Amino acid sequence: MSVRQSLLAILGQGPCYGYQLRAEFDRRTGSSWPLNVGQIYNTLDRLERDGLVAKGEIDAEGHVYYRITDAGSAEVAAWLASPVERGPGSRNELAVKVAVAATLPGVDVGALLQEQRRVSLARHDTLIRTTDAASASEPEELARALVADAMILHAQAELRWLDLVEERLARHPEHAIALELATERPKRGRPARAA
Repeated sequence: MSVRQSLLAILGQGPCYGYQLRAEFDRRTGSSWPLNVGQIYNTLDRLERDGLVAKGEIDAEGHVYYRITDAGSAEVAAWLASPVERGPGSRNELAVKVAVAATLPGVDVGALLQEQRRVSLARHDTLIRTTDAASASEPEELARALVADAMILHAQAELRWLDLVEERLARHPEHAIALELATERPKRGRPARAA
């Protein structure tokens, strides 16, 4: 998720100050991706450095308004026109944890999976209870519902993946998947320091 492009896109509607941008971002994403104000201002500083925004007026309360530049508008247009690509190296912390745990001798992967299923199911159920996409008649509600729908489907996919992991692991005896440390050592490494 690109905070940078999202903030630029919001600035495309008109000048905003930092706290205002944070509120607009929350409003448009259903508060699903909390941003702290420091992150907003750091991003604005980088956007200004890159020529994508410029500082504008300062109001009576001392708020510095940022406005998008032509280069910023071009970047937003390019961002909106391009698909989100998930590279082959996209990290999935849960998948890595399960893969490592499954290859360690003596780890109760079944218990790990059951605890994860409990947490994932609770998250899924909470999302379902708190989301009523049918009532998404106002723009803010619609934005919140769009994000919530994605989160619900992701939670469902995670639960299905946990089922698949259990099926795959059930086909292998525990000792067949445990890996010992490799005897062949990599040729590179940190040299020992002299005492």
